[in-house]
Formats: sequence, structure tokens, C-alpha cells
Amino acid sequence: MIILGIDPGFAIVGYGVLRHEDNRFTTLDYGSINTDAGTPFERRLLTIHEALSRVMDRYAPQSVAVEQLYFNKNVKTALAVAQGRGAILLTAARRGLRIAEYTPLQVKIAVTGYGRADKAQIQQMVKTILNLQSEPKPDDVADALAVAICHAHTDGIARYGGSGGADPARTRSGISGGRQAMTAGYAAAVARATAGTAALVPNRH
Repeated sequence: MIILGIDPGFAIVGYGVLRHEDNRFTTLDYGSINTDAGTPFERRLLTIHEALSRVMDRYAPQSVAVEQLYFNKNVKTALAVAQGRGAILLTAARRGLRIAEYTPLQVKIAVTGYGRADKAQIQQMVKTILNLQSEPKPDDVADALAVAICHAHTDGIARYGGSGGADPARTRSGISGGRQAMTAGYAAAVARATAGTAALVPNRH
């Protein structure tokens, strides 16, 4: 299965493409989509859509994993990020891709085993799990890879859209059940990574 993980935004959109087969990760690509603050907002959304379209066309992911929005006291920023996220979801939906959404808490537990992990801890664990030569930067890119890892470990727990449909029984399982699955997946991934079983394709960005 090829998974496209996305950390949504409008100034910077992080993305990471992983292949997950036989409990093994292969890193296909990762990077960021940057938009200029001086550009009209609708053009920034178009830039995000076109750039993600190229990534999707190139790697043909079966699933797209997107981090859910967290509360932001700055209403203007929150609305802009939500619009950027909408452009991302639309891009995936138009291709009929299955979409999974994960909370920051779910992602942190899946990758680090700790719900209050900071950015540095996430970067370090993403590097370890994927056997990367260096920590992925900026934070947006590490978060996107983390979301993809979370999806590989918890496929079916989050709410799905697109061609994959929904599984109400699994959706209702909630975050408490997801924590156990994610923690188990995290431990297994670390064991595989430290044993050198993760493969790496050099980042093209």
C-alpha cells in the first residue's frame, strides 16, 4: 500500500509518501509545498492543489492520511488553514482516493508512544522508524511522514471518505482502542527500524 501523508496548511504543506508492505516501510518521497504570503489567497490554494496533484499522479497512492485541525486562538489563521485543508481534501476526493483523518494525539502516540511528544521527539522517531539518514525538516514534513506512519499502523480506526467507504463499527471504536493499536504498531516499527528493515529512497526535494 502506498500512503500519502499530509500536514495541512496554507503557507507550508508538508507531505510524505510511504510504501507499507509486509510490515516494512519504504520512503518514496517527502517535501513541502510553499506559498508566498504576497500571493492572492485563491492562487495559494491553487498552488497547493496543483502541487499535490503532481505528487498523487506520480506515486498513485491508495490512501491519503491528513492530520485534523487543532484549536487555534487566532481565528483568521485557523480559517486560512481550514481552507487549505479543504483544497487538500478536494484534491484527493476528485481522484477517488480513500481519506483518513487523525488527531495530533493519535499521530503522536503512533509514532512516539507518548501523547505529549514535542516536535523534536517526533522528528527523531520518524527518522528512526523510516531509517532516514537525517531528521526530516521542517516540522511540517516530519508531521506529514508521521501521519502516514500513523495510518499504516491504525488503518480503519479513523473516519474514511472517498472510494474506501466507511466502517461504522471500527469508526466507533474511538481513540482509546486506537491507542493500543498505535502503541503496538509503534513498538513493532521501532524494532524493525533498528534492525535495519526500513528502506529508503533518497528525498528528491
